[in-house]
Amino acid sequence: MNAHTPQTLEWSDLDLRAVNTVRALAMDAVEKSGNGHPGTAMSLAPAAYLLFQKVMRHDPSDPEWAGRDRFVLSIGHSSLTLYIQLYLAGYGLELEDLKSLRQWDSRTPGHPEFSHTPGVETTTGPLGQGVGNAVGMAMAARRERGLFSPEVGPGAGPFDHHIYAFCSDGDVQEGVSHEASALAGTQQLGNLIMIWDDNKISIEDDTRIAHSEDVVARYAAYGWHVEDVDWTATGDYVEDIEALYQAILRGKAETERPTFIRLRTVIGWPAPNKQNTGAIHGAAIGADEISATKQILGLPDEPFGVEDSVIEHTRKAVDRGRAAHEAWKVGFDAWHKSAGERAELFDRLVSQRLPEGWEKSVPTFEAGEKGMATRKASGEVLSALAPVLPELWGGSADLAGSNNTTPKGEPSFLPFDRASEMFPGNPYGRVLHFGVREHGMGSILNGIALHGPTRPYGGTFLVFSDYMRPAVRLAALMKLGVTYVWTHDSIGLGEDGPTHQPVEHLWSLRAIPGLDVIRPADANETAVVWRSVMENADRPSALALTRQNLPVLDRQEYAPAEGAVKGGYVLAEADGGTPEVIIIATGSEVPIALDARESLQEAGTPTRVVSMPCVEWFDRQDEEYREQVLPSSVRARVSVEAGIALGWRTYVGDTGESVSLEHFGASAPYEVLYEKFGFTPEAVVEAARRSLAKSGK
Repeated sequence: MNAHTPQTLEWSDLDLRAVNTVRALAMDAVEKSGNGHPGTAMSLAPAAYLLFQKVMRHDPSDPEWAGRDRFVLSIGHSSLTLYIQLYLAGYGLELEDLKSLRQWDSRTPGHPEFSHTPGVETTTGPLGQGVGNAVGMAMAARRERGLFSPEVGPGAGPFDHHIYAFCSDGDVQEGVSHEASALAGTQQLGNLIMIWDDNKISIEDDTRIAHSEDVVARYAAYGWHVEDVDWTATGDYVEDIEALYQAILRGKAETERPTFIRLRTVIGWPAPNKQNTGAIHGAAIGADEISATKQILGLPDEPFGVEDSVIEHTRKAVDRGRAAHEAWKVGFDAWHKSAGERAELFDRLVSQRLPEGWEKSVPTFEAGEKGMATRKASGEVLSALAPVLPELWGGSADLAGSNNTTPKGEPSFLPFDRASEMFPGNPYGRVLHFGVREHGMGSILNGIALHGPTRPYGGTFLVFSDYMRPAVRLAALMKLGVTYVWTHDSIGLGEDGPTHQPVEHLWSLRAIPGLDVIRPADANETAVVWRSVMENADRPSALALTRQNLPVLDRQEYAPAEGAVKGGYVLAEADGGTPEVIIIATGSEVPIALDARESLQEAGTPTRVVSMPCVEWFDRQDEEYREQVLPSSVRARVSVEAGIALGWRTYVGDTGESVSLEHFGASAPYEVLYEKFGFTPEAVVEAARRSLAKSGK
């Protein structure tokens, strides 16, 4: 709890009774709910209690204190492991909350949810995600020190703290944990301590049927400092709290490597009949087993019984937290008084304000037929924003040159011995290198955003967003300001062929509630939407960008790119201002739509072209605006997008047509593919005529 954890552990009979109370509450809560996961919460009770009552620096009266240590429960199904500690420590949860486990409108949902329950740092449940979140938090903490107090060494400044995480057998089996853990070793994250609950039980009982590798050796190979604490080593089950405590202290003393502690436990201990079985992993254990277990623990056989002396003892965490907070504040105030521009930056970032006039740095691009790929335009925007937005940082999953995610002249975020000639850097740099680890990148970006106060982005090809999807979904669920730079957005990438050409991805991603999917039509739309993304810190955004060059539209001839901030806007109006047909297009298909408009108008059909870079933004506009852009009186409509048409029916209506791709692509120059697959002005004109006919025109 203190800034400097004591070297000697004080462990009283009251501490032991508190731990046993945790076990009883875990059994009772699951029994009352009728479902849940009691076993891990029982066996991890001493480890969780040790962290929250003896090790971590945290303030239950201020869960968002910037100087706190962070705790990540990657074992999200064992939510009671966290909830009961929050109750005991005084975070505002009470017994009624534990009694309401997994019930409607409770503060104790089945898996911990960020911003729902005080003290919960991240939404966990899908195994392995929390490991990546913890790595991201550790990276963010180092970046934070670099922004505000780089001259002090590790552990010496107001922005130094530790990230603690619990992971399970399931977590270490999930591939995302491997990706994130390997990068943590490369990054030498000495502020990260992860405890693996090695109980060798999963839903399918003994993990030996599917899990055989030496996990400790694997983490040593990643470059982690490893510790082994085996409570079964004597042949009897002995919870050696002191051994775990000393392992944690050695981890805290290791400043150049993350620490991995293997903690061998027996799941469900000390339940006499169900400990060490799959039966106690994810189900209520029954009244008889609960009674027998409480007898072993020396506790009264009553549900949700908590002795006054126990809760009085554990709630002292509030006083210790406030004291630690006040002690930290002395150092912070001294720093703030003398830090000048760094202090101003801290205040701005914490309040999530953008600097005054920052938008003036967003570039504009000259019109021209030769054009520019929107991925290149995005890179130009990042280079322009970097000097004025130090909070913006990120990189790519080994595709920096293709994703254009490296702002010009900016150092990489790397230990000194990891920098290269191509990517010079330092531990406080801003260019991230995730390696070929898209899923790990996604979960790490979430951790960075959760930690605050910076804004992360990460890039790969759009087709590989599939590898990231679980983390993207969680970013949307948590409303995190993460930005995805997904390039090579269609068959327009050409010769790489169908394995790399996304056809179903745009609508698949649009199906995720809370994710803004943005496909700009040219360089200036790209700049405008980047500006809008930076102004939206309360949800994730995905940029879908082209490999191929697109014309930079002449905004004297067409509407200003500023319309892109509304998600959809009238780019080119019909002759006379009253359209007979509307063409809705996104990204690289907008120029095709404009050419089709010319042909239709030459033939006497007034045609409007709507650029629709983001359907989510458009849907958030008021009804009056949406009616102005897509008047219901105009039933002849065509959507044009080089992917499946899945959701376009909403916008084109029952007489509309979609120029789309309902099959996989092929390997050929992109010009050939567009011709062969019917993405031509002629095909759009034909679709418009079919829609006009269906609408009675």
